[in-house]
Amino acid sequence: MSKGARLIVALDEPSAESARALIDALGDGCDFYKVGSELFTAAGPGFVSELTERGLEVFLDLKFHDIPSTMRGAAKSAAALGARLTTVHAAAGQAGIEAAVEGAGDRCGVLAVTVLTSVDAAALATVWGRQRVYVLDEVLRLAMIAESARAHGVVCAGTEAAAIHARHGDGLRLLVPGIRRAGSDSHDQSRVVTPRQAVEGGASYLVLG
Repeated sequence: MSKGARLIVALDEPSAESARALIDALGDGCDFYKVGSELFTAAGPGFVSELTERGLEVFLDLKFHDIPSTMRGAAKSAAALGARLTTVHAAAGQAGIEAAVEGAGDRCGVLAVTVLTSVDAAALATVWGRQRVYVLDEVLRLAMIAESARAHGVVCAGTEAAAIHARHGDGLRLLVPGIRRAGSDSHDQSRVVTPRQAVEGGASYLVLG
């Protein structure tokens, strides 16, 4: 990770107990963790506070997508819990992203999710109601909206990272999930890269697990 990308371990666990066990097993090997919808629903906001009180950094990945006033309040609450990063859907639009950025303030960076790494071109065309779409074109369009809304960055597949970085430079930090070792199973992901490919594409954060 010579270019300074931060490693974030996903706590995709069904309970606080199993998440604590993973954290304890990693020990000093990681200080930045992702709390997503499954764990947050099971363990609640108190678990996020527990992690931050232990001196750990938290990426609260709840992908807010609502009316602007609700997104502002949700991001404000995420920041109050001590989350370092949180996510919104770029498809919520510029007003929604701007509201989330305002709510989060300087304490928490807002990342706009472009196209989920589990979605391929055919699935995206069905969602958008079009005959054909090009995933990269859609990702770049949504990234432009995110930058206009002053988001800290975007969540994108590593396959699109280099193109976003070439267009936006340091104007958008890139968080890349769907990281896999070369030759390993992609599981439920459609667009995956290796850690090296993600970093070379300009990723600022890698989500592992």
